[in-house]
Amino acid sequence: MAQDSWPSPAHNSRAITDSEYEQLAQRFSDDGVHGDPTDPAVVTAAAGLAVTVRANVSASVRGHAWTSGSTATTLPVAANPSGSTRIDRVVLRLDRSDWTVRAVIRQGTPGAGAPALVRDPAPTGLWEVLLGAVTVPKSATSVTVTRAEVYVGSRVRPALSSQRNPYPVRGEMVWETDTQQLRVWDGTSWQVLHADSGPVNIDSGLSAWSIQTQSVLEMRNGNVHLRLGSFVREAGTLSGDVPSRLPALVPPAYRHPTRDQYVIAYISGLQIGRMTIGSAASDTPGQIWLTQKPDIPKGRSILTSGTSWVV
Repeated sequence: MAQDSWPSPAHNSRAITDSEYEQLAQRFSDDGVHGDPTDPAVVTAAAGLAVTVRANVSASVRGHAWTSGSTATTLPVAANPSGSTRIDRVVLRLDRSDWTVRAVIRQGTPGAGAPALVRDPAPTGLWEVLLGAVTVPKSATSVTVTRAEVYVGSRVRPALSSQRNPYPVRGEMVWETDTQQLRVWDGTSWQVLHADSGPVNIDSGLSAWSIQTQSVLEMRNGNVHLRLGSFVREAGTLSGDVPSRLPALVPPAYRHPTRDQYVIAYISGLQIGRMTIGSAASDTPGQIWLTQKPDIPKGRSILTSGTSWVV
């Protein structure tokens, strides 16, 4: 068979069959319900041997749109006269014999667990998408439903960090071309999934201290890892009760939003102190202060440890 494509004037004067439409449209959207798990369940137990498909639900199956309509639909569940519990499944079924999508029940076998969904390859047969599981005890007069909707996903949008979609939906992802970060909307805020800053030198010279070893941080996936350097006292003796700012500064993008960080300082002469790294909400955002220590004379060096936090 020769190569072909559609729609095209060369292919049946742009007319396409239902099967050709499915081949074209199956990846327009993921299979599943439109919405997310914070919405009410699509399928719930009804009175007796029945389940209810709620109104005003829409979905996509292999590119075919489906709606539950403006009123709820009741689906009958077959009786279970056997001696074992039966698990049925409520599915959205694309039936290629008439190319319709309907919510139906795929009946299971008592004692055998939930039945497999049917996913026949085109152009004939059935294609099913899960909505819920129905537990039918032996000789039951009522059923229970476990929700199991599959939801349509969201595409990954490229955008600047300052120009993300102002109306995101849960699960929507964005790749920020300026920050090289992948984020997901959790319903409240954009959370970082992937980010790698590479080494960032945060030295910030001060006359009171010289820098012996660089202070470097890296941010990976929302976690900041800081290795502070080493410093030598160049001014006069620093009194133990006087805090002193050290020559390093955490840039705004890497500061903890609300919590200061504390780091141990090792002072030559077998002494120790404590440093405080100001959060974005502090009076000294990003600054690093030697806050608890003994007297430190000129020429004494400070070696520091590392620390990590989230942003």
